[in-house]
Amino acid sequence: MQYDDMKTQAASFAALVSLIEEAQTICVCAHTSPDGDALGSGLALAHILRRRWPEKTVTNLLADADPVPRIYAFLPGADGFVQAKDYEGAPDLFISVDLPAPSRLNEAEAVLRRTPKVAEIDHHPSEKPFGDVHVVRPDAAATGVIIAEFAQHIEAEMTPEIADCLFCAIMTDTGRFQYQNANPEAFDIASYLVDSGANPSNVSLHVYQSFRLQYLHLEAMVMSRIKTFLGGRISYSYSTVDDLERTGAQLDECDGLIDVVRSVDGAEVALFLKELPGGGVRGNLRSKSDYDISVVARELGGGGHKAAAGFTLTGDLDEALSVVLPRLKALLTNEPCAPAMGGVSE
Repeated sequence: MQYDDMKTQAASFAALVSLIEEAQTICVCAHTSPDGDALGSGLALAHILRRRWPEKTVTNLLADADPVPRIYAFLPGADGFVQAKDYEGAPDLFISVDLPAPSRLNEAEAVLRRTPKVAEIDHHPSEKPFGDVHVVRPDAAATGVIIAEFAQHIEAEMTPEIADCLFCAIMTDTGRFQYQNANPEAFDIASYLVDSGANPSNVSLHVYQSFRLQYLHLEAMVMSRIKTFLGGRISYSYSTVDDLERTGAQLDECDGLIDVVRSVDGAEVALFLKELPGGGVRGNLRSKSDYDISVVARELGGGGHKAAAGFTLTGDLDEALSVVLPRLKALLTNEPCAPAMGGVSE
């Protein structure tokens, strides 16, 4: 696939504008189990479209039946999401945000399938683009960066509400500007958003400084289990369904626990596994070096970025560890590894 770069992005934006202008009803939807970039980018894009084209009907869809994760409920417009399972119409245009494949839309994939025109805005690597227009830049730190640049392209008013959504998108996908993807473009756009009214301290307060006590008890359990492998080059830990029941923590609160595991001194790669209610294990991977852990995630049916990726496996925690750790070892030592057990995309 030929990805957009900064020289061709304007042409892709122009094609997207043409689709928008031809549509009367538009749905915007991000991936299943949405994170800060997915939610912030989707909300910001919908705000931008409504202000620029007030005559159009723009709906933010949630791919899952679950509500917006608690820490992102403060984002302007978060109370206006419609669950895809409850959306019965066939919009004129479906805009997917922050996902490389329709399968990651979960229940919203059915809405996409009955939509005549589809556009894709993303920063994940993908071998098979989908839709009529795709704005894809894997070198962008977050989809929020691309959405901000789209707003600049159409000369949309950048309100404080839109700026907060986009700042949250970029801040979370760069790990508070600590990950390797925190490039000059990300800082330039973040500065622009702050100039436009984004409130970094308020966004940080909600996302990183408003944890429930139940979650902190879960975090303590996960920290107590951290182990290292391959001479300390790999750190890993896990949570169980029983942990959630004992602490009262919620499944969506587990997403940030990978950063606790990632913080181990000397670890180059981090792995966090969480047991899912009903069976299966979801894994998060982070790289603190130049190793591309998305390769491992794709082998296991998932995907992501070079430094941040995920996957979902059948089986239990022990089976998951027996599959993932050898692959991480092979990645770090450049040794061959046996084929993976069956997995499904995250």
